[in-house]
Amino acid sequence: MKFKGFSLIVGALIILFLTGFPSNAQVVVERSKEKVIISGVQYYVHVVKKGETAYSISKAYGLTVADLVKGNPQAASGINEGQSLRIPAALVTETLTPEQVSHQQARDDNKYIYHTLKQGETVYFLSKSYKVPVEDIVACNPGLDITKMSVGMEIAVQRKEPSPSRKTTDSSDKKHFFHKVLDGETLSSIADKYGISARDLKKENKDIKFPLAGDLIRVPGTKPLDNKTPESAKSEAAPLVEKEPQPVVVKPSGFTEFNSLSGTINVAVLLPFYLRENSTRESVDSSKTNKGKTIYKYTNRDEDWVYPRSLDFVEMYEGILLAADTLTSRGLNVNIYPFDIGRDSFELESLIRSGRLEKMDLIIGPVYSHNLSIVASYARNLGIPVVSPVPLQNNNVLAGNPGLFLANSTLEVSQKALARKVGEDHGRNIIFVNSDSTNTDEDVIRFHRILLKELSGKIQHNEVKFKEILFSGLSMFDTDSDSKLSGALSENSENIVIIASEDPPVISKVIVDLDGLSRKYDLKVFGYSTLMENVNIDPKYFFDLGLMVYSPSSIDYTKPNVIAFNSSFRKKFLTEPVEKSFAWQGYDIAYYFMSGLARRGKDFIEHPELHKPELLQTDFDFVRNRSGDGFENQKLYLIRYSKDYEVITVAGNK
Repeated sequence: MKFKGFSLIVGALIILFLTGFPSNAQVVVERSKEKVIISGVQYYVHVVKKGETAYSISKAYGLTVADLVKGNPQAASGINEGQSLRIPAALVTETLTPEQVSHQQARDDNKYIYHTLKQGETVYFLSKSYKVPVEDIVACNPGLDITKMSVGMEIAVQRKEPSPSRKTTDSSDKKHFFHKVLDGETLSSIADKYGISARDLKKENKDIKFPLAGDLIRVPGTKPLDNKTPESAKSEAAPLVEKEPQPVVVKPSGFTEFNSLSGTINVAVLLPFYLRENSTRESVDSSKTNKGKTIYKYTNRDEDWVYPRSLDFVEMYEGILLAADTLTSRGLNVNIYPFDIGRDSFELESLIRSGRLEKMDLIIGPVYSHNLSIVASYARNLGIPVVSPVPLQNNNVLAGNPGLFLANSTLEVSQKALARKVGEDHGRNIIFVNSDSTNTDEDVIRFHRILLKELSGKIQHNEVKFKEILFSGLSMFDTDSDSKLSGALSENSENIVIIASEDPPVISKVIVDLDGLSRKYDLKVFGYSTLMENVNIDPKYFFDLGLMVYSPSSIDYTKPNVIAFNSSFRKKFLTEPVEKSFAWQGYDIAYYFMSGLARRGKDFIEHPELHKPELLQTDFDFVRNRSGDGFENQKLYLIRYSKDYEVITVAGNK
């Protein structure tokens, strides 16, 4: 395979990483000039003044609240006037400008109620709780961006009896009328309709990026709506503007069709590209010696060389770029911002502090669970959806992150699907093979419980023919394994064998033994989808046994969109993606989420089932198990290796 396309992408990524976009910070606290050194680390010492909060102090120093609490654990339960806080000097951003300092607003407890934001609260929540319009809250907080409110932030809410002067200002200065959005209309088309700039219209509607049919948009000016006066239109429409849309959830029966899109979407891609490793264009061979001394031979790498661990994620990025090209051809303006984020959290936290992610509409990545948790927590407060693009060991990261999506189902989803399938043969002889010799493997324990629960729901518990075989220690390499299996199999009934192991030596031995026993016994064999990828044996065994697995993807190379994708990939990157390439996944994720956000806006994040475009290798089926948690993809395909040496997707199986 030639990698010229790869090297072009890597080169482009290196250039992109040298650019960025500035972040803006609102400062409400004066920084301390006093520094101390504790255990070799330099800190600012900040003495808390009246009215300061953990949020306002962290913003003043360019930190997150998490950074502040990490160095001052007592701040997690609140801070008090006169308390001393340690601020790591290494994390503090550049010196504040006079313009930033001027944003500070004097506290006035007689005029305002100061509400400290809790998790999940929005400006709409405050509007309903205090029974004041959204625009009044925005007016009481100069510089407030309602899309960037964070937990711990203090929001000023005017008390019940506002001053007459403010009412007069609002009514005289805020001239506007309301436009009810029609199907297919965008902010740009509405602005053109009334002869104003899209920028002015967006300024009046900061909380709306992708308007939906039926939404009411504030239009600056005095033109009446439907021959009504601006005042009457406002009085009739205002309650609807304050209310968040409540869509009727109706799943589409077929694929979602759309030929034209509009608007702009900003997408951050956080993947381990290993740009530093790719920039090293020289290799060193130290395998030879001369009289006991190592000989170092330096060789320049070929211009098309790519660091091996980059390949999967470069291909994923290529798929994302092709999805952006497809949507751009349909009218959507797509901006892709790639960031080289690997296992180390330091680079990720630096990126978050820089503010470069604040204006994103979608974040794809990162791939490691601990970093994904950091990004999901950060993006939750900004209302930005985050997509995990690779399989994870478990779905724990979904807890408390409603905007997080796992594009690949975890092992538990496959186990439940396998249990349902085995449950169809509940009267057969069922053999559960695993290698959990210490009875501590959570995956095996969970699968065992799921299987027995499924079977007990079909027939009486004492009628279940369920046998467990354990392969452990050296016994998995000797003749004892064959006798264990043959002793568990039945000559008078079909045998359902479930290989509940991800240990390659165990899987290999079981598969080979079953192949020999299949001449005598009637077998139906199930395993995990990772079974084919991790086991180094002849695939002929899979076909001879008719092995069945649940896979998250299935590619039909005869489909028009798959043919078009391969053609575009070949033209742009001078190669074609193999079946297991991350390029397919990158395209499907980017195409699904970008088109969903463009078509349905905030509704899509809460109800992804409303959007079902035709994808290359899957149909996403996102399910939220608990309110307040994120979504996990449940879509799986039952794949069977037929005796005709074909890989078949079994129809009618999820």
